[in-house]
Amino acid sequence: MDKIIAIQGVQGSFHHLVAQEYYHKEVEVLECMSFAELTKSLLKGEANEGVMAIENSIAGSILPNYALIDENNLKVVGEHYIPIDMNFMAMPGQKIENIKKVYSHPMALLQCKEFFKKHPHIKLIEDTDTAEVARRISEKGSTKVAAVASKAAAQLFGLEILAESIHTKKSNATRFLIISTKKKEPNGDKIDKASLKFELESKRGSLVSVLNILRDFNLDMTKIQSMPIIEFPWKYSFFIDVVFEDYPEFQKAMDILEVMTERLTILGTYKNSL
Repeated sequence: MDKIIAIQGVQGSFHHLVAQEYYHKEVEVLECMSFAELTKSLLKGEANEGVMAIENSIAGSILPNYALIDENNLKVVGEHYIPIDMNFMAMPGQKIENIKKVYSHPMALLQCKEFFKKHPHIKLIEDTDTAEVARRISEKGSTKVAAVASKAAAQLFGLEILAESIHTKKSNATRFLIISTKKKEPNGDKIDKASLKFELESKRGSLVSVLNILRDFNLDMTKIQSMPIIEFPWKYSFFIDVVFEDYPEFQKAMDILEVMTERLTILGTYKNSL
């Protein structure tokens, strides 16, 4: 039985492109209009795995998604990076000066803020998904309204691209996590990256001690993200990613961190895609 992959958004979205690239084939996708809905589809068994954006090289981390993974005990089983190419599109035959509103995902609009500074007559409106807006404009035949989405979305829904590659930084890329309710089983892939979460006592030097353990066991930290613990003001949890060459050394480090931290969770071990 083929896997069903939950994505945030619709076909033509960046999540859909990631699903196609990661699984190397035309996959069956379950369209979800929010990350919370995506999470529920996994918990209900409606999808086998999900694609979830976690950080962008321009806009930064998507903090609520860390919470969704942690609070629902989801497992990170893989990752995938794609360059993000944002395009300004509308029904054919229109010009930028005639566009009154543009709808897109807030992260997409944030990545294109310099372009819209040059076109102050266009009102920016946040929406649930880049490709869903493109589809809606196409279905309704809306004029004077535009979307910011991928070229695939423009082609899929018959829209005309009025401006290509409008994102501020041309080295724009997004990291996506592949998530599941089950941990990744060994299948011959090299496992050389891990996503972790830990909480520390509120005392001087506690974080430095953890970082020293990572160094001592040759774990290279590629990401660290702190998040407040709501129930305990001014106390934080830390989400980190580490890469390593030797899995037994990684496991030894985890055994030590289990003792040093108040709570350690291995969110997933998987293959580094960079």
